[in-house]
Amino acid sequence: MQKPNIADLRWLLLGLGLVMALHVSHFAAWVSLIVVILGIWRYLIAHYRWPMPGIIILMPLTVLSALGILFSYRGLFGRDASVELLALMLMLKLMEARTPRDYILLVFCGYFLTITTFLFSQSMAYGAAMLLPTFVLTATLVGISHPNGNLDWRLQSGIAGTLLAQATPVMLALFLLFPRIPGPLWGLPQHSAQGISGLSDSMEPGNISDLTLSGKIAFRVEFEGNVPPAQQLYWRGPVLWHYDGRSWTMAGQNLSLPTESLAVQGQPTRYSITLEPSHRRSLLLLDMPTSLPPDSIISHDFQALAKEPVRSRIRYQASSHSSYRLAADIGARELQLALQIPDVGNPKTRALARQWLDAGKSPEEIIQGTLAMFREQPFVYTLQPPLLGKEPIDDFLFNTRRGFCEHYASSFVYLMRAAGVPARVVTGYQGGELNPVGNYMIVRQSDAHAWAEVWLSGKGWTRIDPTGAVSPSRIESGIETAIPNASFLPLMARKDFPLLRKLYLNLDAIDNAWNHWVLEYNQKRQMEFLSRLAGSKLSWQDLAAAMIIAVGSIGLILTYCILREKKPEQEPLQRLYVKFLRKIRRMGITRHHHEGPVDFSKRAIALIPEKASEITRITTIYTRLRYRNAGDTESLKTLKRLVNTF
Repeated sequence: MQKPNIADLRWLLLGLGLVMALHVSHFAAWVSLIVVILGIWRYLIAHYRWPMPGIIILMPLTVLSALGILFSYRGLFGRDASVELLALMLMLKLMEARTPRDYILLVFCGYFLTITTFLFSQSMAYGAAMLLPTFVLTATLVGISHPNGNLDWRLQSGIAGTLLAQATPVMLALFLLFPRIPGPLWGLPQHSAQGISGLSDSMEPGNISDLTLSGKIAFRVEFEGNVPPAQQLYWRGPVLWHYDGRSWTMAGQNLSLPTESLAVQGQPTRYSITLEPSHRRSLLLLDMPTSLPPDSIISHDFQALAKEPVRSRIRYQASSHSSYRLAADIGARELQLALQIPDVGNPKTRALARQWLDAGKSPEEIIQGTLAMFREQPFVYTLQPPLLGKEPIDDFLFNTRRGFCEHYASSFVYLMRAAGVPARVVTGYQGGELNPVGNYMIVRQSDAHAWAEVWLSGKGWTRIDPTGAVSPSRIESGIETAIPNASFLPLMARKDFPLLRKLYLNLDAIDNAWNHWVLEYNQKRQMEFLSRLAGSKLSWQDLAAAMIIAVGSIGLILTYCILREKKPEQEPLQRLYVKFLRKIRRMGITRHHHEGPVDFSKRAIALIPEKASEITRITTIYTRLRYRNAGDTESLKTLKRLVNTF
């Protein structure tokens, strides 16, 4: 194995550069800058034959890099800190790499750093992007390992592609058969909500309208049977009870309220949800959930909660009923929570509620009167409402009258409570877009919504959506219809670009299939798949045996193919040398197994000095063709003539 040359360095720098490019959105800016500077510096050292930096330079750089990670992340063992530290150490190792062993070590570190991309995203796009650095790093390994040391780039690329193709069956066998480890990918601690958008456990003016500006996907839904009408697509999330004059928050977890009773009618709607990571415990379910995903609980106000925060994409099944009665009876503590408002503030709203009460209006009449006010007076549904003053409910109802769903839900619930009608705010999502390519529904962050629930005697908690009174199209056709200039959506998802939209839906269907068949291939699905394949239920012992047999069989097949693979440029050369050995054996000289061509020639010349010239020429040409220049056809012809006349 020869000393690496500048061509090997170019391949290595390209491979490591592609690996770093996968992480550029995850790295801190200063880490990316140092990685680029070190890469350029290493190339200039080789190109201009500058001296390599010694330990006096590299040691301080190593210490400063580690300290930078330590101060940035308050530790070295989190996901982000560990990956960035590995990248910096890899580039610093590159600065002192001289031998083939150093280069091979860097290639395998590059492989590992490529795999760490899955710690940040398991999307199909990242999976496809990882193929390129893997290919380049493999080509680097081919170039370093080749005895000639100066391969043509096309031949080098071809060998790398062949190696990866040969590894593919083994990879597939391991994916299908290797025991799946339950739980999220590894267990590295990380910043809990970094870069994550989604519903919060509280609500104040502007929260949901800001969230609606995001076109990111919140979850995908596959229905069993017909898709419910848009008016029934309310995806239940956090239920908010307490109002402090500005914000709505959930009821305290230590209240130990009894779970509300639920009576349902009709057939359930069954569906599967693929939920994107939110770093919160909320599991979105269609109103009103009647069966829960595994490892989840239902709160007293029928909010589904996972046992742990959702840190990676998960898939779960559930069922819901659109015709239901929730909490026909209400307890004293719950009633107190449902009527709570601050002792002072918003006098105009309180006066309006008192006016309705003095007029003897029933709760149903108060509800209808409020909805009529929203519908008939100049209220506007907008993503850009003006800022509200110190009395936000009064300011909205009697002055600005411009707001988003949280403004209408908040003011409605406040007005109900002021009038003695128990009410609460429910946040979640409303609607969604059906993707005809995969026959599933896409629910984006832009579909985030807030509505109200009021408690009525004999009816229980009843959903009231005041936004529907102001903008019916929001409920019936979605946010894009209610706000025509929906520039917040991804360009390819907007209806005014039909060709791009069609492309987007096709790409999303592919991504959804990736999620379903690859990322969600968990322990349970693995056993189901293999049991169906075997025709009977399998145990883990059966699975282990199947994996060993499958991987072993593939390994034997590949070994056989490699051993029988012909090398046209070397076979004639080997035949000629074997012929030479056969002829010299007749003279009483046999080559020992431990002898190389040169050592054997020296011993043969000592025994038959009269053949010294011929033996020397044959050995010289053979070793040159065998180890340095296999493609020299003229030398091969000369060797053939010399052996034939020996």
